[in-house]
Amino acid sequence: MKLLVQPDDGIRSPLKGIVNASRTVEIMIFRFDQKEIERALANAVTRGVSVRALIAHTNRAGEENLRKLELRLLAAGVTVARTADDLVRYHAKLMLIDRRELYLLGFNWTHLDAERSRSFGIVTRSTALVREAGRLFDADVERRPYEPASDCLVVSPVNARRLLSDFVKGAKKRLLVYDPKIVDPAIINLLEERSRAGVDIKILGRMTRKIPGISVCKLAPMRLHTRTMVRDGNLAFIGSQSLRELELDARREVGVIFREPKIIAKLIQTFTEDWAKTEDFERQAKNEPPAAKVAKKVAKIVSKELPQVAPVLTGVVQEIVGNMADVDLNPQEVEAVVKSAVKKAVKEAVNDMVQEVVAQGRLG
Repeated sequence: MKLLVQPDDGIRSPLKGIVNASRTVEIMIFRFDQKEIERALANAVTRGVSVRALIAHTNRAGEENLRKLELRLLAAGVTVARTADDLVRYHAKLMLIDRRELYLLGFNWTHLDAERSRSFGIVTRSTALVREAGRLFDADVERRPYEPASDCLVVSPVNARRLLSDFVKGAKKRLLVYDPKIVDPAIINLLEERSRAGVDIKILGRMTRKIPGISVCKLAPMRLHTRTMVRDGNLAFIGSQSLRELELDARREVGVIFREPKIIAKLIQTFTEDWAKTEDFERQAKNEPPAAKVAKKVAKIVSKELPQVAPVLTGVVQEIVGNMADVDLNPQEVEAVVKSAVKKAVKEAVNDMVQEVVAQGRLG
């Protein structure tokens, strides 16, 4: 078993898996913008590898991109299936290579998740895990109920609540948790009970209720996109499901619980380092000058009022490129220039607004 740590490891390992595939590649997709992975899948087809992609029927604000991806993969010779709509969302992220190697990921096939977010993934050749992941993939491709043959995989909504509740209940000394937002009442009650029993609980992320004895910090300055727990230094969970009712009971999520001392040691080390960096970041934020604090609050409010940026950018770029079809655009260069221009425009607007507010205050 191998641990993938994001953003350090990027997509090197799954890309290598696809390149080395000799018979089959089977991949579940919720979000996707990794052109290298897409090219590798197309190249695998040309080598005679059978490539199957199971693509989510929907995701928030990205359905159009999923449908475009389907068409591109079909044109490349990939066999494409779309998930059913019986569950609220198909959020699992996994890939099978030759039915002998499983990539079970907490991150999507996107640059944001793989390059700018804290997340984890597991690569394993465990016969039991590979076999069960294959059974799940087949069931979802064929749109039939998944009936687990074992509890080796944590699958929502089939067995996740029971297995993850037992995971929390079994904590005796320490529980380290990465989770964007813990909101499930039953799980929160279990965490409170474990805290009262003397278990040291630290959470990087958020929880809807403050509980004495449980330390919660919002990961900073990095984006958090993992659902991971380590119990008593000898048992770990990595998966796609947060401790939320929807993700436990109404969505397709997949994870794994395992005992691998070296991997668990690395998870503990990473958590400890992230916790220390978060505390440092919070201390620095408290000592920031008033102007910086005002600027951040303004930025947060302004960002909430802004419309969806992606559709606007897509339309503008397509309009411009449509008139300049022969121009060779470097995506990274375009991104950098757009960021710079947007920052400058926002800075000027905020500066004008602040000056106006200050002037009004003086006049008042």
